[in-house]
Amino acid sequence: MRTLIVLRHAKAAQVPGLVDRERPLTDRGESDAVRVGKAVKALGLAPELVLCSPARRTSRTAELAFPTVETSFERDIYEAYPDDLYELIRRLDPDVETLVLCGHNPAVHEMAISLTSGDFTFKPGAFAVVEVDSPWVELWPGEGRLVTHWDPKEH
Repeated sequence: MRTLIVLRHAKAAQVPGLVDRERPLTDRGESDAVRVGKAVKALGLAPELVLCSPARRTSRTAELAFPTVETSFERDIYEAYPDDLYELIRRLDPDVETLVLCGHNPAVHEMAISLTSGDFTFKPGAFAVVEVDSPWVELWPGEGRLVTHWDPKEH
């Protein structure tokens, strides 16, 4: 069994004149990102790899949530569609058992919904823990089971 943690970056600031990729986290976003890491650890999960968009808000979210986990910055996650995210995961090393995908809406939300046939929101800093039986190379919509959904506003 494999575990995929689909994470939306924490709350980011709207800064006039700053390009979207460079938007920083707000103070609340910074604290929520730390809480994400604690929540994942409390669930007994130990990610082996983070696939992360190179945008400033996603990289900072991953850094605060998973400071000791290897992170691979994948430019294809920024402005991705769910199919792009599936394709990226299908190319993973099959030995990775627990993976974090840190990206942006709407793609991460749509992917989590399509994997689990779930019905939940995906606010900044939210994540879904999804179990899959098949190898990463066979990951398709409907293949996952939602273990839990975590939203920083609810915790």
